[in-house]
Formats: sequence, C-alpha cells, structure tokens
Amino acid sequence: MTKLIGLSGSLRQRSFNSSLLTAAVELMPQGAEMTVGSIRNIPLYDGDLEAAQGIPGPVQVLKDAIAAADGLLLVTPEYNNSIPGVFKNAVDWLSRPPADISQVFGGKPVALIGASPGGFGTILSQEAWLPVLRTLGTRPWFGGRLLVSRAATVFDEGGRIVSDATKEQLQQFIDGFVTFVLSIRSHEV
Repeated sequence: MTKLIGLSGSLRQRSFNSSLLTAAVELMPQGAEMTVGSIRNIPLYDGDLEAAQGIPGPVQVLKDAIAAADGLLLVTPEYNNSIPGVFKNAVDWLSRPPADISQVFGGKPVALIGASPGGFGTILSQEAWLPVLRTLGTRPWFGGRLLVSRAATVFDEGGRIVSDATKEQLQQFIDGFVTFVLSIRSHEV
C-alpha cells in the first residue's frame, strides 16, 4: 500500500485548498491511501521556545507522520504572490532540529497543488516553494501541475468540486504522483 500524507496550507474553515485536499483523498487510486495532516495547532516558530521546551507535540506528531509516509502532497494557497506564512511556519518547525531534516524530508517525493479565487491559480506560491523543497532535500514531482483558478466557481457551498474538468485534472495529477512515488519506492528496494 502506498501511503501519502497531504497538508493544506490554510487555516480557514471553508478553505478552497482544504476542499481540494479532501477531493484528492477521495480520488486516490486503488493500492494507495492519503491521510490528512494538520498545521492548525503549530505555534509560531521561536528558537527560545524550542531551546526551552523542545519540539511542540503537534509538530512532532506531524513530523512522524511525514517521515512514515511514502510521499507528501502540499496544497498551497497563495497570499500576496507567495507562500502563506502559516504554511511556511509549519514547515520551518518540521525542519527542526536540523539533524531531523533528512529523516522527515530527505528524498521524500513531494507534489504541489493549490486553489485560488484569482485567475492565475497558485502559480507564484508553487514556484516559491521550490527553493524550500530543494533545501529540505525532497524530490519534487514535476510530471504534472495543478493550478485551480477562480475556485469559487469550481467548488460548491459544501466544498465539493462541481467542475468535471477540474475533477479530471485532479484525478490525472493524483494518479501521476502516485506512479512517481511508486517508481521511487521500486528503485529503493
């Protein structure tokens, strides 16, 4: 069984990105599953807090879940043409202490998707993630791209995708990412 973990970079209750992640979970192909992690209870990074109290519990739980997963899906909003601060903050915590980076992120297949009410999807946020993913030693998947624009027309009030074209694009993306993860796993065995 291929095990993925997905993270939404939004804290909003009715986030388009959280809805996109839920749809991705529902579209997982046979032989693969995705759990949903949360960045909700991760405090602002503070080196003094880390020195005094260590890694906060919610951070450690998420670090362990990512380390145990075969791949990571980041579902990123775009705020002011870049990465949302709350999402970057979570990844900064997940990279602490530096000695744990290789265990949590090293060689981990990672894919990026995102939804935005604007016309360009989350292209700038996804691009901004690439140096971070390189620094963490991940293996980003470049075999597909999913930028959901005009998200208010793609999702209904309950957060379900109402656009057949978007649903098909998401299905192709998820299938491609799972295939990528499987190809990396087969080379590691």
